[in-house]
Amino acid sequence: MPFSTPQCGRCLKSPPLWNHLYCLGDYAYPLTQMIHQIKYGRQFWHIDSLAALLAKSIPSPAPLLLPVPMHWQRYLHRGFNQSTLLTHSLSRHLGVACQTRLLQRIRSTPPQEGLHKTERENNLMQAFTLRSLPPVRHVAIVDDVVTTGSTVSQLCQLLLEVGVEYIDIYCLCRTPEYHNQ
Repeated sequence: MPFSTPQCGRCLKSPPLWNHLYCLGDYAYPLTQMIHQIKYGRQFWHIDSLAALLAKSIPSPAPLLLPVPMHWQRYLHRGFNQSTLLTHSLSRHLGVACQTRLLQRIRSTPPQEGLHKTERENNLMQAFTLRSLPPVRHVAIVDDVVTTGSTVSQLCQLLLEVGVEYIDIYCLCRTPEYHNQ
């Protein structure tokens, strides 16, 4: 069942840069299997049903969805960005706009998988930029998995610096120990 993560004690003490995080569940079976089938097995048909489920849990969607960008070298190697595919599907289910090129990854970084929070943060320093200003003050960043929040925090910082006032995170799942930190 989709859910919005509650504010935990750690988040109340040190709030994240975003306002709300919506996800389908924890990074556990069966979501892990479906995400791996999408990313590594090119089984894209899972995306639309997962996006439909996620859309049902979002009561007041942001008017603009932005996928987590992928560096062009990784894109050439993989052939697709799963966050962009999810963003397109989610925007249809929510009836809102998406801009897939507003955020850009300008530095190729090693994969985040397997890195601890500090390593992830260091890995992402100066990795993103904005190609243009967002046309609205409420946006949602879309990704498949939120682990430590390092990636979405970097993107939130960029958006807040140019006047975005309200940022949501829409993801398929988050790591169980993460709890919106």
